Amino acid sequence: MFDALSERLTAVFQRLRGKGKLSEADVAEGLREIRLALLEADVNYKVAKDLIEKVRARAVGVEVLESLTPGQQLLKIVRDELAEAMGGERKALRLDRRPAVILLVGLQGSGKTTTAAKLASLLKREGRKPVLVAADVYRPAAIDQLEKLGRDLDIPVVSRTDPNPVRIAAGAVSWARQNLRDVVLVDTAGRLQIDDEMMQEIAEIAAATNPAEKLLVADAMTGQEAVAVAAAFHERVSLTGVVLSKTDGDARGGAALSIRHATGCPIVYVGTGEKTEGLEPFHPQRMAERILGLGDVFTLIEKAEERMDAAKAEQLVENLRKNRFTLEDFLEQLEEVRKLGPLSQILDRLPGAAKLKGNVSEEGEADLKRTLAVLRSMTLEERRNPSIIGGSRKKRIARGSGTRVRDVNAVLTRYEEAKRALKWVGGRHGKGHLPPDMLGVS
Repeated sequence: MFDALSERLTAVFQRLRGKGKLSEADVAEGLREIRLALLEADVNYKVAKDLIEKVRARAVGVEVLESLTPGQQLLKIVRDELAEAMGGERKALRLDRRPAVILLVGLQGSGKTTTAAKLASLLKREGRKPVLVAADVYRPAAIDQLEKLGRDLDIPVVSRTDPNPVRIAAGAVSWARQNLRDVVLVDTAGRLQIDDEMMQEIAEIAAATNPAEKLLVADAMTGQEAVAVAAAFHERVSLTGVVLSKTDGDARGGAALSIRHATGCPIVYVGTGEKTEGLEPFHPQRMAERILGLGDVFTLIEKAEERMDAAKAEQLVENLRKNRFTLEDFLEQLEEVRKLGPLSQILDRLPGAAKLKGNVSEEGEADLKRTLAVLRSMTLEERRNPSIIGGSRKKRIARGSGTRVRDVNAVLTRYEEAKRALKWVGGRHGKGHLPPDMLGVS
């Protein structure tokens, strides 16, 4: 999401920063290009117009034209206004009730069921005790899907207790209270389009469960249609927030910039992949900075702290001190990095990395997969004692990993480079994570 918009805006600001001083004509031309970029990204016309007018009101004054760094000042103003258009501050869920009910609504195919599981998984990692409720009685596949996801996540699912979704949801709240579950996530039925029957059912479920949050799951890939759907749901059921799903797909980003304006409801989470870990809190300021090519290092750090194994990192540091860094350690470090997601998502969050993304991410992703395949094809003895890997072993490893002997040699060379680099890093900083150029990326 936002790749094309980010590329356009980055080019505009590079040009403006190249000028020592900006005239009103320079600012006007820059704002015209920004407005066109927003419209091409499927941002609502009124949202784009209002945002540009707010930027213009601040940009033509002393704040920019008299500044020593006018390009930087204009960038800051655009960042602030983009963040404000998306809600300004991060909106946390209200979960002070016991149990707190979260009602998930949306059209069929928007990703409600998967999002319910993702949100339950996230809340569980935060120390909550969620329960999932399969209240879509019209689509048996939705119930089966939620039950499977619940088993995979070790989260209970209330389902098939009654043909009436209102009674299912109300019964689930009672069950949660009796079983000391503090969050109830209700997956409601969707339709191919908004209709009165659907809205009436949601209203009845809401009346029976008194939800703390009513979240619309909207498909980011549908662009302005997602905005129209959000406005219609909000008018009928008074939403408290929006979850944008499928933001890792071919989305232009217009929905993220337009939904707040259309509904007054904040975006609270964004779906970033198919796996149950693929849900992130939505931070307007951070997203604005990503759009402008400034990266999102805070989210990357948070993901690393959450997903990387601290015990393994400490063991690695100990191995480095004793000069015992093996291919087994190398494999573990690469697998830890893999937990952060595809290289394209990591590059999205690094300042100035937008230009690298097209060239590096596809080749680097393939290279990383190849490196992991080679390492996993080795025996434990080979990984712990690389010196025994001779010609015949290399041939076997290449066959087992579906690669060539030269790929095996490349992995061994990269391991030796990483060993030297990590010995220095471990000694100097007590850290065990690989530097970017050693992560299996050529």
